Amino acid sequence: MQTARHRTIARNIAATFIGGVWSVEAMERRLATVLGTSTQESQQSLVREVLARVSTDYPPSTKVLAQIVLDAPAFERAAGPLLRRETPIRMVLKSPRFTPLGPISELDIPRLPTSGDVARWLDLPIEHLDWFTDETRQHGRTRNRNLQHYTCAFHAKKAGLPRLIEAPKPRLKTIQRRILHGILDHVPVHDAVHGFVTGRSCRSSAEHHVGAAAVVCLDIADFFVTTPLGRVHALFRCLGYPYMAARVLTGLCSTVTPDTVFDQIPNRARHSRDAFRIYREPHLPQGAPTSPALANLVARRLDLRLAGLARTYDACYTRYADDLTFSGDAIFAKRTHSLIDAAASIAFDEGYALNARKTRIMAPSQRQQITGIVVNAHLNAKRDEYDRLKATLHNCRRNGLDTENRNGHGDFRAHLEGRVGWIDSLNPTRGRRLRAMLDAIP
Repeated sequence: MQTARHRTIARNIAATFIGGVWSVEAMERRLATVLGTSTQESQQSLVREVLARVSTDYPPSTKVLAQIVLDAPAFERAAGPLLRRETPIRMVLKSPRFTPLGPISELDIPRLPTSGDVARWLDLPIEHLDWFTDETRQHGRTRNRNLQHYTCAFHAKKAGLPRLIEAPKPRLKTIQRRILHGILDHVPVHDAVHGFVTGRSCRSSAEHHVGAAAVVCLDIADFFVTTPLGRVHALFRCLGYPYMAARVLTGLCSTVTPDTVFDQIPNRARHSRDAFRIYREPHLPQGAPTSPALANLVARRLDLRLAGLARTYDACYTRYADDLTFSGDAIFAKRTHSLIDAAASIAFDEGYALNARKTRIMAPSQRQQITGIVVNAHLNAKRDEYDRLKATLHNCRRNGLDTENRNGHGDFRAHLEGRVGWIDSLNPTRGRRLRAMLDAIP
């Protein structure tokens, strides 16, 4: 029978669990401060049982966790001495404090110690937080699209399974952009990261690999959706946000894909159970404005280890989103396979997997291409890309702009300006030729 004393102790245990690092050893140490040390073996069992019941890799709410503790078989044994006493139980209540880690304590980010502070900062009624964070996990079960926070669509890829784009609806997108610009943009990323970073680009990434004897390109499979959400929560904790504030911020930036979305797939049999499982768990949605920044920041330890690996090979390392690139001299060229094995092992250790089908080793005799940019002797656009644009400009001059605007661009000349500008940034000589052709179009 669960008495008020049972519930109070369970609530204290839950509050203690979420008050620090979410790991077996740390939770056991904190549990002993509540229950004493006389039932240590049973306490260890209780921690294991609680962790086995939690489906996500970061803690649930205090209320949910307290019920999990109550239902655990080891609870009665672990809390036995405290249950048998008649003295009042002191509640475990700690006021949340904004406490960033030392190295990042000077960041210009809002100090939000409670979920209420988060709501006020977002100009959002606090009762709407559970709705947008999907605390009760209704989003993944409802079939009513009006109750879903994301618009989902599958986009075909050149090879492999279609890519699922989960775009937040306007109100949630506004919230996520506030988190992106108010918090995440102020947190520095690793120097090797060039994707989704102000002042860096695929061009700045490619510049590091020009003229190499060997270029190795690797690809992280499902980069956004496999980013460990527990580390997203831990990132917000490191920035100084207490447990509940960090949980709210994590919930606002993640989602569970509704089962009905997969009914849209033309050939459902092509999608494995693993693909369904990934999307049915909380994850970073590809399409949310916060996902690239969060994925970059969470992958910092991956970047640190891969940059260290590159140094041991006297090689250079950069990452553009899910594209990992290494390059080096003739000695490095003879050791590329061992580097690939080591990089795959590091990625797996950090919670990621490499897509072996996209692994490329490129010698100088081949076209060395990184994120669509040729880097053999100098930066350059692909020849076929240049030729297609040249042909388009030629046809536009002969037949008019509208004849070549097959994709219905609102301002086709501006679109062509952008394409010419891109070629010009990589190869000024070719860029001048294309610019002259564009200027000649009436």
